Amino acid sequence: MAFQNRETFPFWGRRALVMGGTGGIGMAAALGLAARGAAVTVTGGHSQERLEKTLAALDVLARATGAAPGTGFLCKIAPGAFSPEAAAGFILDRVPDPDILLCAWGPFKKAALGETGAETWRFLTEGNLIFPGIMVSLVLGGMIKKGWGRILLFGGTGTAQIRGRLTTAAYSSAKTALGALAASAALEAAGSGVTCNVLCPGLTDTEYCGPEELRYNRNHSPGGKALEPEDIAAAAMKVLEDPETNGGTIELDSPEGI
Repeated sequence: MAFQNRETFPFWGRRALVMGGTGGIGMAAALGLAARGAAVTVTGGHSQERLEKTLAALDVLARATGAAPGTGFLCKIAPGAFSPEAAAGFILDRVPDPDILLCAWGPFKKAALGETGAETWRFLTEGNLIFPGIMVSLVLGGMIKKGWGRILLFGGTGTAQIRGRLTTAAYSSAKTALGALAASAALEAAGSGVTCNVLCPGLTDTEYCGPEELRYNRNHSPGGKALEPEDIAAAAMKVLEDPETNGGTIELDSPEGI
C-alpha cells in the first residue's frame, strides 16, 4: 500500500514543514504538498483565523490521499516576539527532522537606501536571510543522514541576480543572498539525495495585496497579468519532485524592476 501510494503521491510518507504556510504563496505550496501525499505542518505569524482555514483545507486533502492530517501553529518573528534563533528552536521542537522544508515567509519594507536605518536593515536581514539560514543549518544534517530531503527557499521579485534597487535595497540584498545559501547547501549535500533551491517569483497577487499593490502588479508584470499563488506553487512542486534540480536560483518571470 505504501509503495502504491508513493507511486500515486510522490511525497507519500514525507513530513513537510512550510514556514509562512497560512496564506498567499506559502498556503498554495502547502496544499500542493498535501495533494502529493505529504503530512504538512504550517507556521503562521499572527492570524489564528488564517491558520484554522489552512488546516481545514489540509484536512480535506489528507482524507483524499490517506496521509496524516495537517498540523500548524503560530510563530511571529519580530522585535518583541521571537528572534530568528528562538523561532527556529520553537519550530523544530514541534516538527523535528522534516523531510521537506519550505520557507515562504519574509518581512518586506520599501525605503530609499539613504533612508534605511539600522533597525530596518536588521529586521529585514534577520527575517529574510538569517532565519532561513539557521533553519537550513539545523535540518540539513538530518536530511543527509536519512539520504533524502528537499529544501526550497523563496526569494523576492527580481532577486535571482545582483541588481541595484531604488526602494528595496535591504530586502533585496537579503533575498539575493539566499542563492549563495542554497548553492552552499547543495554542495554540502551533494550525492546524498538532498536538494536545496531558491524560487524567485515575479509580482504575485495574494490576499495580502491592497488595491494599489494589485494595480502595480498588473502594470509591471509581463502581459499585464500578475502571477497567482497557485502558479508559484505549481512551479515549486516541479522543483521539489526533481532530484536533478539542485543549488539553483530560479526566476519565474522577469517583471520590470521595483
